[in-house]
Amino acid sequence: MNAAELIKRGARFYPNHTSVIFQGEKLTFDQVFRNSNRLANSLLSLGLKKGDRVAFLLANSLQSVEIDFALLLTGIIKVPLNTRLSEKEHIHMIKETEAKALLYTEEFSERAEQIKLHCDNLHFFCQMNGTPKEPWMLNMHEFIQGVSDDEPAVKVFESDLANIQYTSGTTGILKAAVHTQEIWAAICNNILTSIEIQEGDTMLHAAPLTHASGALVLPHWISGAANFILPSFNPEQYLQTIHDEKPTTLNLVPTMIVMLLHKPNVEQYSFESIRNIIYGASPMPLEALKRGLALWGPKFLQYFGQTEAPLFLSILNKKDHTGEGEEAENRLLSCGRPVSTASIKIVDQTGEDVPVGEIGEILVKSSQGMAGYWKSTELTQETIKDRWIYTRDMGYFDEKGYLFLVDRKSDMIISGGFNIYPREVEEVLYQHPAVMEAAVVGVPDEKWGEAIKAYVVLKPEQSAAEEELIQFCKEKLASYKKPSSVEFIEALPKSPVGKVVRRMLREPHWVGNGRKI
Repeated sequence: MNAAELIKRGARFYPNHTSVIFQGEKLTFDQVFRNSNRLANSLLSLGLKKGDRVAFLLANSLQSVEIDFALLLTGIIKVPLNTRLSEKEHIHMIKETEAKALLYTEEFSERAEQIKLHCDNLHFFCQMNGTPKEPWMLNMHEFIQGVSDDEPAVKVFESDLANIQYTSGTTGILKAAVHTQEIWAAICNNILTSIEIQEGDTMLHAAPLTHASGALVLPHWISGAANFILPSFNPEQYLQTIHDEKPTTLNLVPTMIVMLLHKPNVEQYSFESIRNIIYGASPMPLEALKRGLALWGPKFLQYFGQTEAPLFLSILNKKDHTGEGEEAENRLLSCGRPVSTASIKIVDQTGEDVPVGEIGEILVKSSQGMAGYWKSTELTQETIKDRWIYTRDMGYFDEKGYLFLVDRKSDMIISGGFNIYPREVEEVLYQHPAVMEAAVVGVPDEKWGEAIKAYVVLKPEQSAAEEELIQFCKEKLASYKKPSSVEFIEALPKSPVGKVVRRMLREPHWVGNGRKI
């Protein structure tokens, strides 16, 4: 099975159903499919062909889906560019993938001008809306007029490359994971077997469609469900949309959920229509999850996955979010059990399996695992061994088969010979009534090698002292795990997909100290 065939099936099965909703405009499956075909045929008429790379730069919109589908239908390899990344990062991605065309919307025309100065490999600059201000910018709105909306005459096979997806860059290195048409179809089927999607459902998108949220479009499409798209995440707009439009499924990263829960009068917005609140991409603070469960009920579903193997490798399902007592609460700290389409194991530094309860590196093997990294044989060989993907995440299994994600391998703190995982300390800090967000990193220490430093964002109109938080942690953790210092800041640095980037907090402390950061 390939992704292009799934697109065709959805259009054939549900032609008159509402498919995409954006800013009051609704398009049927047939309209979206024909628009996608028209764009696909336009790109082919420029001389682009299967196997070429095309980058696209746009905020969430109707065109997000049509561009995605058009590239999959032609076998042209898509290179999604996150809008929040820098000009330098965009240029790196375009040059590394040797993209031949850039598709962008009017608000990014200045970025397109800067990219043109550095990327000789780009032959076409396709502005998707508005009036281009430079003659070398192609007006795609006019160009596609009169172009056939028949299916493009391209044979797409399972082994054809479909997507080059850059990781979020939390480690400071942009890695380009490659997925084939078959892998993209496997990602779709993995989602379909992991969550309940019914004909007539509505998925609400606010996170960037260039990342995990975009992977949820095709499963809803093939199920006859609609994709309701917001340009970006605004807590008040998001809550009002849920209240008014009554979607059935949400996809959020933990920082978004924290922001919603701290919105005044959040309890006044109705969540009655919601069946699934999907969350993942980074650890969820336990205190925030407990408040969300109390407010919205057991509608939560957590997943573990990564760009190298999207989307659901393990699932903490809605039933797992119920129950009382210490065991039930501890289960909420896990990311569930492996799904039927994935194998997961925990290994030590030599690659040997570790016993239940012992921390090691998480390895995954799945049909949705990447084919490798783009033009990086060495990195691919370091990451994929005997079809197992080394995730660089540390974790352990409990006796009931639940997977507990401890931290990124690179974030582990070694203080006085003890391994300390930031998430454990952060979970305690989140229990303090004045703390809204927290991040913990290791900083140089002459005596212990590394000391624990906490960065804390306080809730509005709340206060706390450094020594107060240190003592709070000391009462709930082994003494060597308590922070030695606390710094209060206005906001934590986050990646374009909402993950806290500890590296940016840690890095200034290690410059010139000889540690790889």
